[in-house]
Amino acid sequence: MVKRYAATCTHVGNQNIMAEGFKTADPLEYHKSFLKENCRPDGRELDEFRTTTLNIGPISTAEGSALVKIGNTTVMCGIKAELAVPPSDTPDKGYIVPNVDMPPLCASKVRSGPPEEQAQAASQFIADIIETSEIIRKEDLCIEKEKLCWVLYCDIMCLDYDGNLLDTCIVALLAALKNTQLPKVTINKETDLPEVDLLKKCSISVNRHPVGSSFAVFDNTITIVDPTADEESLATAVMTLVIDEEGRLCSLHKPGGTALSGEKLQDCMGRAVTRHREISKLVDKILESIKK
Repeated sequence: MVKRYAATCTHVGNQNIMAEGFKTADPLEYHKSFLKENCRPDGRELDEFRTTTLNIGPISTAEGSALVKIGNTTVMCGIKAELAVPPSDTPDKGYIVPNVDMPPLCASKVRSGPPEEQAQAASQFIADIIETSEIIRKEDLCIEKEKLCWVLYCDIMCLDYDGNLLDTCIVALLAALKNTQLPKVTINKETDLPEVDLLKKCSISVNRHPVGSSFAVFDNTITIVDPTADEESLATAVMTLVIDEEGRLCSLHKPGGTALSGEKLQDCMGRAVTRHREISKLVDKILESIKK
C-alpha cells in the first residue's frame, strides 16, 4: 500500500515537472493547449473573472480608502483632500488628481528608479475615466466660486501585480470615493479666511459608477476575461471596456494589437455589463456592512 502511494506521488510529481518544463520552454503553446479545451492554466473558464475581494476604509488617516484584490493583483487607493483656489479657467470647479504607482515590491519585473511606463499609462487612463465618466462633478468640489475649492488626491498603489491592473484600479478608486467624507468648510465674511469644522463631515456625491472589464485576445479567435500577467504578455491584444450603471461606454482602451470583429466586441460589451452588476453589488454590500 505504501509502495503504491509512493509510486502515485512520484507519477504526479513527474507530471508537474513536465508541465513546468513545457510552460518554461514554450509558454505560448502551453497556454494555447489549455485555451483549445476552453479552460485556462489556473482552472478558470474563458469568461470567468478571478475572485474579487474588497475592503473599504482600511486607512484611517485618509478621507477615503479601499483595498481591492482581483486574484493576486492587489491595489490600495487612498483619497487625501486639500483646500485650494479654483482654476482660473473653471472658477466654479475643484480638482481631482489621480496617480498610479507600481513600486518594485509589486512584481519582479518592476525596477527601482523613474515611474514605470505602465504606471504612467494607468495614471493617464484613470484621469481620462474621471473626465469621461464624470464620476464626481467637479462643481461639487467648489466651496465658493473663484475663492475656494477641494483638491482630491487619489493615490493608487499596486501592492501585488498579476495582470489586469486597470480593472483593479477603477474598483479601488470607485470604492474609495464612495467612502470619502469631507469636513464642512465656510469662508468667514469678515476675515475672508476658510473655517474648517472637523466635527461636521459629509460624503461626497458619486455621480457615476464606472467599472472596467479587461479582455485578452489570442490570434483574433479566442477572447478571455481578466487576464493574468502571463496571459497579458502572451496575448496578441489586450482591451479594457469601461461602462457605467446605465450601460454607457465611458472608455475603450486598446493599445494596438489584433483587431476585433463587431460580433466579438458586442460579446465583450455583454460580459462587461454583467461584470458591472457584480462589482456594484459587492461595493454596496461592503458599504452596507460598514454602516451597520
